[in-house]
Amino acid sequence: MLTDPFADALAEAEKLIETAPHIRTEQDLLEGYQYLAGGILATTHAAWATERSHPTFISGTGPYMKMGLDNPDTLYFGARISDDVEYVVTGTRGTTADLSFQILSGNYTSADVPGSVTAFDDREIDIAADGSFEVRFGPGAEPDASRRNYFPLAPGSSQLVVREVYSDWSQRRGTIRIARADTSGTAPDPLTRESVEKRYARAGKALVSRVKTWLQFPEWFYLNLPVNTMTEPRLTPGGLATQYSSVGHYDISEDQAIIITVPRSDAPYQGFQLGSLWYISLDYINHQTSLNVSQSQVDPDGMIRLVVSEADPGVTNWIETTGHLRGYLQFRWQRVSRELTEADGPRIEIVGIEEIPGKLPYYRSNTITREGYAARIAGRQAAVADRMLG
Repeated sequence: MLTDPFADALAEAEKLIETAPHIRTEQDLLEGYQYLAGGILATTHAAWATERSHPTFISGTGPYMKMGLDNPDTLYFGARISDDVEYVVTGTRGTTADLSFQILSGNYTSADVPGSVTAFDDREIDIAADGSFEVRFGPGAEPDASRRNYFPLAPGSSQLVVREVYSDWSQRRGTIRIARADTSGTAPDPLTRESVEKRYARAGKALVSRVKTWLQFPEWFYLNLPVNTMTEPRLTPGGLATQYSSVGHYDISEDQAIIITVPRSDAPYQGFQLGSLWYISLDYINHQTSLNVSQSQVDPDGMIRLVVSEADPGVTNWIETTGHLRGYLQFRWQRVSRELTEADGPRIEIVGIEEIPGKLPYYRSNTITREGYAARIAGRQAAVADRMLG
């Protein structure tokens, strides 16, 4: 059958899920099947919605297609490109904290990460008073000073990734689109049996690679660190121009909590999240599993104190583990204008749940009622519905 390559790949991906080394419980496995479903959605969508001759931006990760410790504060858009033609990217700048562009060569695999050819944010381009912009990417060894908003595509360039980052979930979305300069106004070739077969095969290959890659990725950057610690801020691997990260992994019991203390940053974006051992975000819609600086309560001393725990500590900055007593910890700072140091990073303390009131110096002002917390969750649900459609 024409779809046999995809069916074979699906069976291989399911086996990878079932034999993942971190699985301990039935819940771990069920979440793996949910993760697999998201991968199927993403890879089949990419195989059928993208044409090298007529590129479009698509989202490869989101609330229902998660991968790569997706940031709840970010909308991701990607397009397949070639290094020998020119592309025109147009759009309007929203009110978000950051809008960044990155050219990658190659793909994420279980053996390597793609190279970052070019990475910059919207401060590097001209934007009109009404928020509109046009950026061109095309062949060339070096930037052309005579062509403002033109960026060269080095040999091997294969992906254009755009990230729209929200420091406040009520910020207004922008718009973004891409066209090939030499095919705009034309239609792609009609389907053939050969092209359909190739799309199914491509989707299957991408699905297996996706599962393998993101099971391996934490081994490189997280699990070699001491448990229940976080690194000092460092430039994010992968070449993002103005992003620092602090990462770690945790393992606690139901009667323990992690108190994370971090200074409120002067960077336009600062955010924290938890990830499951599938290396994806936890449910950030119906639970408070992430907080950015605008969502966080900041203490009078300028510090943000987060409490990561399974049990409800009754504080505003509770980060819910939602049954995940093991997982990943991640801070991001974006659009930075200076080098971040250890002093900008987090401090971690493992405590018993009953110790929390005595460990928070502003505990009386940190508490929240159940009704107040429910209102925060309702706000998250509404904000995600407004900016992230399924």
